[in-house]
Amino acid sequence: MKKHILLLSLFLAVFASCKKDSEFDANAQAAKDETAIQAYLAANPSIDATKDASGVYYQVITEGTGANPTATSTVNVNYVGKLLNGTQFDAGTGLAANLQGNIIKGWKTGLLHGKVNGRLLLIIPSGLAYGNTSPSAKVPANSVLVFTIDVLSIQ
Repeated sequence: MKKHILLLSLFLAVFASCKKDSEFDANAQAAKDETAIQAYLAANPSIDATKDASGVYYQVITEGTGANPTATSTVNVNYVGKLLNGTQFDAGTGLAANLQGNIIKGWKTGLLHGKVNGRLLLIIPSGLAYGNTSPSAKVPANSVLVFTIDVLSIQ
């Protein structure tokens, strides 16, 4: 009986220590993302991005016209999504992005900087994108994402 209790205790101790090692550290990942974004901006001096309060970096490439969308708007866009290394992972035309809907947090805040007929560059830290999960084989977990977005209309 003592052997079983000892083995069970040892198993639980090993299991508990493994769990601690595998826990995700969002603050450490945010610091890695910030370092990677700063390196990307340094390597691309033509990008003059501003960091907004959410943590998304954005550059208004073409201003556009009219009012900016609100948090309840639907924004119709064409877009290209890339990783920091330049690998394109997605593109779309005529996408209706409901800012209250099921889109990444970086789009929900980043698109607020756009106007109709405008073009935005968004650099989105992993915590405002897919976090420590991988949505597809093309996007590794903890990826900083770069989107070029053309705003077609706002409703």
